[in-house]
Amino acid sequence: MPATRGDAPVCLILINYVVPLDDVDRHMKPHIDWLARGYDEGLFLMSGRRDPRTGGVIVCRGHKAEVEALAASDPFVTSGAATIEVIEFNASWAAEAVAPLFA
Repeated sequence: MPATRGDAPVCLILINYVVPLDDVDRHMKPHIDWLARGYDEGLFLMSGRRDPRTGGVIVCRGHKAEVEALAASDPFVTSGAATIEVIEFNASWAAEAVAPLFA
């Protein structure tokens, strides 16, 4: 996926843990490294844990099929610790502070 995705829709990657948190935590370092690469490549806009801690959420630019392939490479997913759901949408409204991310 190219680093500049201004023409692409926005996607939410919903990460759902399917194993106990101790098992999830064993894969945290590779997951963090994977996230860092995504940010370095300009793919990810924001991310964080769900509350309660049942998974995570990543906001990125890209078409659903591309984002699904990217999300499938997350170490949480490749290890079997989590599943993912990708939701593509066209951002039509945004707060002024974040609007440039979605322009």
